[in-house]
Amino acid sequence: MMTDIKQSTLLGLALHELTSLVEESGQPQYRAQQLFEAIYRQRVESAEQISTLSQEFRLTLVQKGFSVGLPTVDGKFVSVDGTVRYLMAFADGQSVETVWMPEGDAGEAGDGSEAGNELEKQTSRNWDRATICVSSQVGCAVDCKFCLTGLLGVKRNLTAGEIVGQIVAVLNDQHVAPPRDRVNLVFMGMGEPFLNYDSFIKAVRLLVEGVGIPESRMTVSTAGIVPRIYDLGAEHVRPKLAISLNAPNDELRTRLMPINRKWSLEKLTAAARDFPLRNRERLTFEYVLLDEVNDSEENARELVELIRGVRAKVNLIALNPGPGIPFQTPAQDRVARFQDILIDSGVPTFGRRPRGRDIYAACGQLKRTLEMTA
Repeated sequence: MMTDIKQSTLLGLALHELTSLVEESGQPQYRAQQLFEAIYRQRVESAEQISTLSQEFRLTLVQKGFSVGLPTVDGKFVSVDGTVRYLMAFADGQSVETVWMPEGDAGEAGDGSEAGNELEKQTSRNWDRATICVSSQVGCAVDCKFCLTGLLGVKRNLTAGEIVGQIVAVLNDQHVAPPRDRVNLVFMGMGEPFLNYDSFIKAVRLLVEGVGIPESRMTVSTAGIVPRIYDLGAEHVRPKLAISLNAPNDELRTRLMPINRKWSLEKLTAAARDFPLRNRERLTFEYVLLDEVNDSEENARELVELIRGVRAKVNLIALNPGPGIPFQTPAQDRVARFQDILIDSGVPTFGRRPRGRDIYAACGQLKRTLEMTA
């Protein structure tokens, strides 16, 4: 896998790094805080827009090759349910997808057409809260057999600036200003965040300290990189943890998720039990239901025993289909029966409503789609 590209952008630099930059440029130290505020809180798109800096320093930044470094929106698709899928392009030509999911009256915002896009603009603020689904890698190396992203393989990790840049670009496009506007982040887009841990956790800190999104409104999902679960638990600033489980026994999970060969369910559930939860916090287990593969009543009872004693909830996700995926979406009655068994056993269990399925924006569907094929 390629290493991270060399960063010549301001996005992704922490305050101490900006301090070094301004000192090397012969500027007073307070300029670093001005830069930090402009890049993250004000979300400027170019150095020329940072009016608090002197014109001379702005020119110096440009001459040294520094840009803010926001990704380019190469595509924007609007679902019938109001979800927006963005295709984000970076300076080296690679791209990822980022998803905006509003909750509230804007739920029927558009149909993907130009008229739908116009309607989406008109109603974009008619929501109570919204979620941004963020990518951490170009592609994914984990190769889950029910996920379209896994078919891409992995091209490279994203830098912290590229991770933050996705969120800033979406916030700018949607004219949203956290923390005033309630925005949640889920690191569940393209890639496995824990295989790009340093950039991911740096991005989290910048989002909290700079952009103003509280860590309590962030969740990171892992396929089960066990050592990094322990690392996350030791972080002073961290999102909530979700573990993509998808099977209640090793034989089935290894078939669906080859990563289970390296970190078995025994190791994974041990890490889950050891994870230091905050007051009133629950760990989340995500479970994608595949028709007549992992959705039987016996599978549900196995799952209850597997996670017994963990302060957790379960999110059930009926498979979001896609080309090249050799599984089917289960009937609703099978999903309901699976959920009932878990709830009756005392496990808080929720069915996740698919968002943006018609534009390939739902869970497991992200694959840098340039055209609508659904």
